[in-house]
Amino acid sequence: MSQKSYTARLKQDYIRLKQDPVPYIHAEFLPSNILEWHYVIIGPTDSPYSGGYYHGSLIFTKDFPFKPPSIYIYTPNGRFKPNKRLCLSISDYHPDTWNPAWSVSTILTGLLSIMLESTPLLGSCESTFLEKKKLALNSLNFNLKNETFVELFPELVIEIKSKLEKINELKRQNEKEASEKSATETNRVESSSNNAYNFCFNVIIFVIFGVFICIVKKIYESGDQEE
Repeated sequence: MSQKSYTARLKQDYIRLKQDPVPYIHAEFLPSNILEWHYVIIGPTDSPYSGGYYHGSLIFTKDFPFKPPSIYIYTPNGRFKPNKRLCLSISDYHPDTWNPAWSVSTILTGLLSIMLESTPLLGSCESTFLEKKKLALNSLNFNLKNETFVELFPELVIEIKSKLEKINELKRQNEKEASEKSATETNRVESSSNNAYNFCFNVIIFVIFGVFICIVKKIYESGDQEE
């Protein structure tokens, strides 16, 4: 296929994607290579991926749209193995099931749908709900270390940094509250110890005073008997 054909088709798909965005997904191609697209899936709120940002790529050939792209995901997610070609009906693993009418939007929509499923696939992995939630949180810092992600998705970088600042502020607040609670508990224990000490001290003084009274009384009684 001529460069004009695949370039025109990919540019057309890009325009459509901007005019009618795929929910939860951002996508950009490299300024230096229109055959290499990068996408970011933002975890849907009703899924174990909520709060996560998942960066991957679509690698097209010059035969597009007659041949499907290779699909990769880089951010650890608990559903797909990172940095591995994904075996999907919309990827180059299955050219026999590919439909040239499918656009980049179709590919990304299908990828998100498969990600939200749990069907085992070549290149998929198993993880618990809690593991996916932990990976979702870890994805924030993970993606900021990727130069391509930072270059292509500056708005998401700002969004992620804002979230991280809120998370860190909440962490600092929790640590402060925990420290204050610990200090209060320490003071309470020390106060209880002091009260117990004072009580014991007062009892001892009372006992000593009582003994002293008894001794004095005995002395007076002894003096009276001698007289």
